[in-house]
Amino acid sequence: MKQLVQNLKTGETVLLEIPAPLVTKDFVLIKTSKSLVSLGTERMLVKFSKAGWFGKIRQQPERVRLITQKIKTDGIFRTCKAVSRKLNQPVALGYCNAGVILEVGEDVQGMKPGDRVVSNGSHAQIVCVNKNLVTKIPDHVMDSEATFAVIGSVALNSIKLLNPRAGETVAVIGTGLIGLLTIDLLLNKGCKVIAIDIEEGKLQIARSKGAKTFNSNNGKPVNFVLNETGNKGADGVIIAASSASDKIISEAANMCRDHGKIVLVGVIGLNINRSDFHKKELTFQVASSYGQLSGESEHHSQSIANQNFQEILELISSGELDVKSLITETVPLIKFDRIYKNIGSSQAIASILDYDQDADQGSITSCFNEGVKSQKTVIGIIGAGNFTASTLLPLLQNAHIKYIASEKGLSGSILAKKYKIEYSTTDYQQILNDKEVDLIIIATQHHLHTKMVIEALNARKHVFVEKPLALFPEDLDRIIRAKTNSHGSLTVGFNRRFSPHVQKMKSLLGHNIMNVTATMNAGCVSFDSWVHDRELGGGRIIGEACHLIDLVTFLTGSRIVSVCMNALETSATRSTDNASILLRYENGSSGVVNYFSNGSAHYAKERIEVFSGERTLILDNFKTLTGYGTHGFSQMKIPQDKGHNRQFDQLLKNIQTDGKPLIPFDEILNVTRATFAALESLRMNSWVEVS
Repeated sequence: MKQLVQNLKTGETVLLEIPAPLVTKDFVLIKTSKSLVSLGTERMLVKFSKAGWFGKIRQQPERVRLITQKIKTDGIFRTCKAVSRKLNQPVALGYCNAGVILEVGEDVQGMKPGDRVVSNGSHAQIVCVNKNLVTKIPDHVMDSEATFAVIGSVALNSIKLLNPRAGETVAVIGTGLIGLLTIDLLLNKGCKVIAIDIEEGKLQIARSKGAKTFNSNNGKPVNFVLNETGNKGADGVIIAASSASDKIISEAANMCRDHGKIVLVGVIGLNINRSDFHKKELTFQVASSYGQLSGESEHHSQSIANQNFQEILELISSGELDVKSLITETVPLIKFDRIYKNIGSSQAIASILDYDQDADQGSITSCFNEGVKSQKTVIGIIGAGNFTASTLLPLLQNAHIKYIASEKGLSGSILAKKYKIEYSTTDYQQILNDKEVDLIIIATQHHLHTKMVIEALNARKHVFVEKPLALFPEDLDRIIRAKTNSHGSLTVGFNRRFSPHVQKMKSLLGHNIMNVTATMNAGCVSFDSWVHDRELGGGRIIGEACHLIDLVTFLTGSRIVSVCMNALETSATRSTDNASILLRYENGSSGVVNYFSNGSAHYAKERIEVFSGERTLILDNFKTLTGYGTHGFSQMKIPQDKGHNRQFDQLLKNIQTDGKPLIPFDEILNVTRATFAALESLRMNSWVEVS
């Protein structure tokens, strides 16, 4: 199938051929008939992508501080490489989609194949969308009209936040598509509307709907609003403009009445003059898309958005909201360049992409590229996220990768083209069923690891899975049973034990009893991130601290027998990311793993300290190893190396020769069980034995 994407690095808008997505249990698979181009939002994205490095920095100054911090910790070369890689990942365009349902997931109720629906799907021939962001189209609403439901919900949400009463005066700054829809909805509520813009053509449309208008090129909008309201000021202001200037927020404040309210739905400069707001005690609020509320669950936020979709469709169906007159042009998908080539200077209000329903929509779930065949180990990769793009594929450029699977097809197809991978697919079962494939690499979200590991082992493949192996003890038990009946090896991505620094430490320490302290300055991750979710990511102790637990285990050469974890918070939860984990080993060694998210980003991310036999070894951020009391060794300093390269080199050699596991399976089990014991220890407030 075809999908429209924007390359943030080159500025190109491209129609790509990618595999069609597969439906999952909470999702709906839709064949697109029409999609609406959000000229405001997409214009900003195109403008950003076409800017040079300095232009991009000027448009996103808040990113400069993050880049500066990364340079201090990772160095300028690694930082530039990471930024370049991030910009070189094309993003899907579009979020206003209408079409017909092809298939529904097992948990979807009230919808069936053949239903006409609207969704926030992208500009693609086939989209897969969460059921809560899909709504049926009323019979009397055409598909082209229905595409306005999503962007109309953005306007509706801003009005609900403002909450004006009939008869009140609302100033709308910006009369692009969202602004015009906002004006229409406000007039339907019985409000008096003053529309402000610099484009006379758009103001003329606003006047035709019944709004009073003012062209900012002809004077000061504040004076106009004050004159129209008897010097009282507007009861509320909705800003639907796009500008880097701080002038707009100042004007909005000055045209507002005392105790008035301002809602921002556009993107403007926000250096606010305190006195403008202080003297009138104004309220300012930023609208969040089409109704996703902060602090609410994702499901609840999507349900609110869905209600807004329905309201807009009902208004279109009843004739209370006229969107047909806003359509400037309808362009076939393959002629997309008619819209995007001049999107920065276009005077269009609403542009519709039309999908030829008789054309081949490309429902197949894999795309073929001319790959490089060889006699090497044949690899299939499941997951095309950041780890795959930034770490895995650069290290495996000389390997024979036959497949890459991604959920929606886009990210996998981009990587397949770049690294000459033969097949990009959305159906990972194709990889499992291919007898040519020797090694399955699983680099998906954590909650999928157990299921995919078991399926790969049952398919008699060698398996490499990024940490963690499992999120719950019962999942681990299922993996053990599958491993018992499989001839393939199983490796977990505990790469740090393969670092040249760690290998040197191991050779210096031998088999002596030791004390090891491993500290990770992990940095803060927003608490609403999936990694904190016990069901999805397992929490950062299971999902990330396992790296350090394995490292300590490798250095001690022993088995963990008991664990005790203490967390920083007074009401610590099992998903804590500020904790110290004490590890007691069978040979008498002791380990401490400090996993902290509250440290400075300027400090090194990882530090390992080992004390043994009157010797001390300090490893700083996998760059510098320093020895004290270590005869014949004082320091080893090389560019940061966390062992990924050696890990994969050794893994492929083992598979090609004797199939020997890279890490003993009992060590993998011991480390995984230790993470479960750490959470149990926090719950029980005591030491917990590791079975």
